Amino acid sequence: MNLSMITDLYELSMANGYQQVLPKEVGVFDIFFRRVPDNGSFVVTAGLAQAIEVISDFHFSQEDLAYLQSLKLFTDDFLTFLENFHFSGDLSAIPEGTPVFPREPLLTISGPLIQTQLFETILLNIINHQSLIATKARRICYAAQGRPIMEFGARRAQGPSAATLGARAAVIGGCASTSNLLTAEKFGIASAGTMAHSWIEAFPDELTAFEKWAELYPDNSALLVDTYDVINSGVPNAIKVFKELVAKGHQPVGIRIDSGDISHLAKLARKQLDDAGFPNAKITASNALNEATIQSLLLNQKAPIDNFGVGEDLITSASDPVLSGVYKLVAVKHLGQTVAKIKISDSREKVTLPGIKSLYRLYNQNSHQAFADVIALKNEQLTTEMLVRSADPLDTKQKITLSNFDSMPLQTDIFINGKVVYTSPSVMAIQKQSKAAVQELPEETLRLTNPNKYPVYITEKLARLQEKLLNKQAH
Repeated sequence: MNLSMITDLYELSMANGYQQVLPKEVGVFDIFFRRVPDNGSFVVTAGLAQAIEVISDFHFSQEDLAYLQSLKLFTDDFLTFLENFHFSGDLSAIPEGTPVFPREPLLTISGPLIQTQLFETILLNIINHQSLIATKARRICYAAQGRPIMEFGARRAQGPSAATLGARAAVIGGCASTSNLLTAEKFGIASAGTMAHSWIEAFPDELTAFEKWAELYPDNSALLVDTYDVINSGVPNAIKVFKELVAKGHQPVGIRIDSGDISHLAKLARKQLDDAGFPNAKITASNALNEATIQSLLLNQKAPIDNFGVGEDLITSASDPVLSGVYKLVAVKHLGQTVAKIKISDSREKVTLPGIKSLYRLYNQNSHQAFADVIALKNEQLTTEMLVRSADPLDTKQKITLSNFDSMPLQTDIFINGKVVYTSPSVMAIQKQSKAAVQELPEETLRLTNPNKYPVYITEKLARLQEKLLNKQAH
């Protein structure tokens, strides 16, 4: 599906104007965010693969061009430009699954200003949404302490695309599987699911429903036990069917509880299953779960739950449903000269970091433990001992000297001169890389409540450039 018309009108209006008054300028834009959802410490970036697809396939059909012409806003030359559009610039980005922090450039795109302006809306739509859901999934998986999380959110997502790409992002964030078959098929992800209450209700009684399911799916018998009465009906009937399965040489999967006091019911059900000789039968919990509920079930209530199915709170990030990533012009190139650009605000935290930049993750030399990130100007060399400033202008301690560290650049080339030079890994490979990258962070940064702030610094050279531009605008 061509997504090029998913754009705000002013993107095209500005590009039309650039063609007439700034035809030769090259624009450099950064995507970054200022605030982490749910008062967390970091965001798990996602959506790069779809961003690459959109840029590669960015075009306007004859129907699109006819509609744009009907608006009577654009010159014929501009419409011809759109008809023959092909991105000719460069793009670098942080790979998907990487934990990232406020003010860091997740993606940098450079090319003719008339081109790069057109990507703002669609790139933010993709990166903001998938990074939001991947981040929420990371929180939920952290709360589950290694227990598998099944993504169950398709029916509550805000549309088919959000359901499909949201499930992809959820797996990047750590989910083990998805109930969404399109996502599973398209991205090579494990599919998962049990049954709905309608299956139970369709039969004369619960036991018959379970028996018929076991006949059809003897090696996938995960039975939903809360349609009528979990303890007095559901689990006893499940046990009867499990005994029949074992007699036929099959192993039951377990049960799912989707309502009621899940902790209390899980404890009673666990005892029933164990007493009946099924200690390996898994208990899956679902029903409006989120990271806070899961953490309470496991840590406070010691509920014997083996898996979780999480739907609406995950697929919509219901507790904090927006990642406010922005797309800001940081430099303009003209006739071989690069001019850094800055956006100034009365709010100090909204002042942008100007110029073309690089991002580095710093590690302790004696271990591969990350302890800070540094944003530097492009091609600026990090020294073994350097004075840096906090990237957060509201921090009370602004300057610090760093030494004895190893550094790793986080952005990688994606497009060079309009050609894709990067191959996106599989979703499961991204998940594996993401888990490893998250584990490199300090443990106190990972916690869900009041996480310790991970330091992000800017070099003195970048700080002086920002101050110079601020002073210039003030006068």
